[in-house]
Amino acid sequence: MLKLALFFLIVSLIAGLFGFGGISSAAAGMAKILFFIAIVIFIVLLVLGLLAGSAIAGK
Repeated sequence: MLKLALFFLIVSLIAGLFGFGGISSAAAGMAKILFFIAIVIFIVLLVLGLLAGSAIAGK
């Protein structure tokens, strides 16, 4: 997912360089949304991993 966010960021930068403002802002918005979704998934999986690790260590 982060690769896709990076792709949209690069598309946004290139489109902005060539003067396509609408495409640039849309691609930047998609990159931002995908980045925050990836961060939320990372935090959820981190918490689940810590809970599973503590459950295994407690046995």
